[in-house]
Amino acid sequence: MEKIDEGFGGGLGFGNKPALVSIDLMLAYFDPSSPMYLPSRDCLESSARVIAAARKNNVPVIHTRVIFGPDAVDGAVFIRKIPALKTLIGDNPMNRFMPEVAPLDNELVIVKQYASAFFGTSLSSTLRGLGVDTLAIIGVSTSGCIRATGLDALQNGFIPMVVRDACGDRAPGPHESNLYDLQAKYAEVISESQVIAGFDAYGSR
Repeated sequence: MEKIDEGFGGGLGFGNKPALVSIDLMLAYFDPSSPMYLPSRDCLESSARVIAAARKNNVPVIHTRVIFGPDAVDGAVFIRKIPALKTLIGDNPMNRFMPEVAPLDNELVIVKQYASAFFGTSLSSTLRGLGVDTLAIIGVSTSGCIRATGLDALQNGFIPMVVRDACGDRAPGPHESNLYDLQAKYAEVISESQVIAGFDAYGSR
């Protein structure tokens, strides 16, 4: 990643209690027949390892998926801008979780219609109820839902930790440029090994 300009990219560090949010790791991003298909499964494999580390250390894991209602009336302008999202109308195979990262029965699943996991959902109140101050963020896509969730985490008073290895996008350009901007202004961009070390440190207290 390029050097961040002076006056930007201050360090945040882990707080006292982390949670993990896994964003939209659904079949739509990993099936070649889907208009939302990503060119690599690397982020999925990394996400599975991060989720396993969170579970091992009793870090709360929250999952999101996208489901639009009939005719995607709840998608409004968003659907007009990204017609590929029509793939996610109704509960169907494309918006079901990949088996590698599927939620356990005791893990919260948030259904959303827009980019941020906070917008129109109970995520913020849930995290506050759990006493969470640090939110590790994994999933897809870096330039869309990851960026929006990282920004909203900051604006809701949580420390956003975006795990670069566990995030994916449709091309390297938007992935890298958005990680750069997140690190500069809105979040801490960390590696898979760093987030696992942070979870291990929390679990060993």
